[in-house]
Amino acid sequence: MSDPDTFKLKSIGVIHTPFKVQEGTPIQPVYAEGTTGAVEVFGPYRASLADLAGFERIWLVYWFDRAKANQPKVVPFRDTVPRGLFATRAPSRPNPIGLSPVRLLSVDELHGILRVADLDILDGTPLLDIKPYVPSFDSFPSAAAGWIDRLAVDREKADRRFEKDSDS
Repeated sequence: MSDPDTFKLKSIGVIHTPFKVQEGTPIQPVYAEGTTGAVEVFGPYRASLADLAGFERIWLVYWFDRAKANQPKVVPFRDTVPRGLFATRAPSRPNPIGLSPVRLLSVDELHGILRVADLDILDGTPLLDIKPYVPSFDSFPSAAAGWIDRLAVDREKADRRFEKDSDS
């Protein structure tokens, strides 16, 4: 019997972007408008790309492989006050899973390549999953956003505060 607190994840691909380091990388896809890249899907998963063309956006689920270890409180990129980790989108998480709704430009099922835009992800990031973005399911424009509704800092790019081996 396996340990119920342990999960086995595998990379299904890799995300290619122009961002080599955390500093200067957009902190959300909305701040990365026009930034293009590619998602390489490994051979065994390429058949799963069928029917993805036609979606304007997709969710990329990925592993923050270069983030600092989990911290219960963090100072988010867009604030100066420490916040509970689960009230932020900081990458330093108990399970460093990222989620970005990127724009889908094209699908090459044969070679397993998705051309995407509005990327806020580091180059070489391991891909865990892809899901279609469905506006009627995924959009709640009038939902309250807690402390973010009262932002003190208007930052769009990352610094090094969540980077492994960084003292920032």
